Amino acid sequence: MRLTRCHVEVPLAVGQTLTLPETAATHLVRVLRLRAGDDCVLFNGDGHDYAARLQSVDKRAVVVEVLARTPVPRESPLRITLLQGVARGEKMDLILQKTTELGVTAIVPVLAERTEVKLDAARTAKRMQHWRSVLVSACEQSGRATIPALAEPQPLVTAAAIQATLKLVLDPEGEYTLADLPVPEPAEVAIAIGPEGGWSPRDRQALVEAGFMGLRLGPRVLRTETAGLATIAALQSRFGDF
Repeated sequence: MRLTRCHVEVPLAVGQTLTLPETAATHLVRVLRLRAGDDCVLFNGDGHDYAARLQSVDKRAVVVEVLARTPVPRESPLRITLLQGVARGEKMDLILQKTTELGVTAIVPVLAERTEVKLDAARTAKRMQHWRSVLVSACEQSGRATIPALAEPQPLVTAAAIQATLKLVLDPEGEYTLADLPVPEPAEVAIAIGPEGGWSPRDRQALVEAGFMGLRLGPRVLRTETAGLATIAALQSRFGDF
């Protein structure tokens, strides 16, 4: 039987006894109904799973003992950074969740000319907290023990300056197909996906000037919540671990 995995943002070590943070305690005890003596798996994003056992459960605290540490070799050899035009509400959540499942290494939310979402400092902080929770939940479900890096939303010109071996923008008229792409060595790829309104002409020019090349995945125009998923899956199949 597969044990419940739960994320905790604390250092973990074999033999350690610790009181679980409130969020993890609530999830394991109130939602999943675990009791003292039950086993679970903890992870904190350091690339390992930690087998643990609930030692005591009461209204004030849930105490667990860490029993074992196991490396989790589920990271792709292809390091993919997704430059994603910020999308509205559930679309952005879907993108974060599914690209995490597909093995993305890092995500950079991009504010482009046609981005429909307006973010001030307070909204950015709330979005970042929410997006981080989406990534953590996707890692819990998919078995990943390394959480993708999440950058703060930034202008396209800033994001496009990223260093990567291969820099791609999805384009039905792009110069490359998947079969034509050069092998990235080292295996680092950045993918730029536009917001709901697509890239503006100035956005496209900025990407070209930053070294991004057009990639064709067929003749159809994909929605922003589809484009990144399709591109990452295709690249994982060509260069990664699919």
